[in-house]
This record gives sequence, structure tokens and C-alpha cells, in this order.
Amino acid sequence: MTQRSEPDDEAETNAIIAEQNDRFRTTWGADFTVPGQIVLTRSVADLSPAAKAIIMQRVQNFSEFTEDNDPYGDHSFGAFEFEIADNSYHIFWKIDLYDQDYSMGSNDPNNVKVTRRVLTILHASEY
Repeated sequence: MTQRSEPDDEAETNAIIAEQNDRFRTTWGADFTVPGQIVLTRSVADLSPAAKAIIMQRVQNFSEFTEDNDPYGDHSFGAFEFEIADNSYHIFWKIDLYDQDYSMGSNDPNNVKVTRRVLTILHASEY
């Protein structure tokens, strides 16, 4: 039996990308088999350490993918709300797939050898 190197269709490609996105996101970039970076917008970076710890945990554990927030099935976006110290926050996270130089989109997004992920955490108002 020969092993396929190319997925058969878009749904299979998106499932492969979803698995890679999940590994990157749930390990907060510590799984070096799926290379990338994590970026916090200035307004998120300026939050308290406790708020950032909640955000990190919520992003890592996010599993509420639906047809509305994940129409392609690639697990590249999520949103959640939380409260801390009488403040409410509506947070988005998104994963973009770039080439190895982070200069343009990846030509082969399901291939971790040539694709780099950027996980961006932002306030919903910044989207």
C-alpha cells in the first residue's frame, strides 16, 4: 500500500490544517513540529498578568468550533468572553498560515515544512 502525499480534496486538506492548528494552539507553540509565532496586540499585551493567563488557557482549551466560526473546518479562529476584576473582555484569536519567511501566504498550507503559523490574540473591537 502506498502512502498518499497529497490530500484528496479541500475537506481533507482543511482537516489536516485543523489538526496542525490545534497542535500549535493547544501547546501554545511548544510543539516545534508545527512552527510559528504567537502575537498579542498591544491592547491584549497591556492587560494584567492574570488576564493574560486566563486568555492563554482559554485559547489553548478552545473547542467550540461551529459552522459559524469555523466554516472551512480548519480551526483557524475562535472567540470567547471572560470577566476579571469587574472588567469584561471579548477576545478573538486567529491563525494565519505564512511561508517560511513570514512574507506571504503559504503555497502549501498543509505542509508544516514550508508553512509557518501566526496565532494572533486580539480584542474583538480590533478585528
